[in-house]
Amino acid sequence: MTRSRHINILGAGQCGTLLATMLAQEDFSVRLYERNGDPRSASTAAGRSINLALAARGINALKKAGVLTRVEPLLVPMRGRMVHAIDGSTELLPYGQRDDEQIYSASRGELNKILLDAAEDHDNVEIRFAQAAVSYDASIARVQMCGIGSDSNFEIEAAPVIAADGAGSVIRASLHQSDIVNATEDLLPHGYKELAIPAGPGGTFRLEPDALHIWPRGGFMLIALPNPGGDFTLTLFLPNKGETSFEALADEQTAAAFFEAHFPDAVSLIPDYAHALVNNPLGLLGTVRCSHWHDQGNVLLIGDAAHAVVPFHGQGMNLAFEDCVVLDRIIKTSDADWSEVFKRFEDEQLANANAIADMALENYVEMRDTVRDPKFVLRKALAFELERRQPERFIPRYSMVMFHADIPYSVAQQRGVLQNALLEEFTRNVDDLDDVDLDAATAAAVERLTLIETVRDATIAV
Repeated sequence: MTRSRHINILGAGQCGTLLATMLAQEDFSVRLYERNGDPRSASTAAGRSINLALAARGINALKKAGVLTRVEPLLVPMRGRMVHAIDGSTELLPYGQRDDEQIYSASRGELNKILLDAAEDHDNVEIRFAQAAVSYDASIARVQMCGIGSDSNFEIEAAPVIAADGAGSVIRASLHQSDIVNATEDLLPHGYKELAIPAGPGGTFRLEPDALHIWPRGGFMLIALPNPGGDFTLTLFLPNKGETSFEALADEQTAAAFFEAHFPDAVSLIPDYAHALVNNPLGLLGTVRCSHWHDQGNVLLIGDAAHAVVPFHGQGMNLAFEDCVVLDRIIKTSDADWSEVFKRFEDEQLANANAIADMALENYVEMRDTVRDPKFVLRKALAFELERRQPERFIPRYSMVMFHADIPYSVAQQRGVLQNALLEEFTRNVDDLDDVDLDAATAAAVERLTLIETVRDATIAV
């Protein structure tokens, strides 16, 4: 089947640039349109991005695109959650139990610059900045565009267009208005503000550098991710309205009292924290779902444009990068037309996107609240023990999501339900791992769980 060898991509963020590199390596001619200016020549807006967490699926995609070695200097490994109690005590809860089971903190802006450079290394990639999509007209399969800061208006033919234009996608909005994708946008009643802990003398870290720090406080939390320069990016997640909310932090005195009451061990680390809490921009948190992601062979939604998720499982970028791997593989291994390519992509990824959207929402409750429960720690210890005893059947759900690129999100979700029921059953009436009937729990795992090899997806793995 003949396919166009020219592809337009809307959005030159992480997803769009990585996809451009992959498609260029397959000898496609790619034109990227980005509404913002070139971040390599202008300062990135502060206070509006949560540090990214790179895990197995994202690493897999960067390897496949041949750009991982360029990204590695940005990465700071995190081997677990460092939980900060209200009394100042800390406890490290490891993410996994193997040396390579860690995730990596990365600066969103610096990663984007590297991926832009990688895309532009290919002569068949052109990036046009300050050019934004206005709308998509399905009746003529054309996207209306405009120049930012100019009066230029023009159209591009959707033959095809891949829309990687983010959670606020203009293309998704047009497709929804045409009853093509049936999109929903569910905002959390919580938002976030970004703060910072500067590096110590000589670029030293003022907190342990190999952990994601978390101050869980029930209905809200503060997190901190390390950066290569010794500083930390902090994010406060809080209800937008109510007695304990961003709305209530109306002045610096109130903000200081709130912070000193709930995060006393962090106060001395953050310069001008009260001013930042009041004046830094408030970010929104939401989940985007669609019943469909494409308009025949004309337009495909990908990444956050198709399935934005809340950041509490650190999988938004990893899912978007997995999208690139899946789409690239379908294109390489099939001579189908674009309509069939887009359909196959949707058939494969839609259930996975919905699964991680659910798990990300669940993880917010876990991070801000459940991690404080001794039963949570006990269930985690039992999960690690069952993994040691039955690694071919039992892998903790968090590990399946973060460390096993070849286990689909939907499978991790389904097996996670079975495993969580087992963990709750065998820890219900005990308070210590020594009191768990480990032989009975192991036997239950063997009886209830199929071999993990039967659900791995070899087409995703490196």
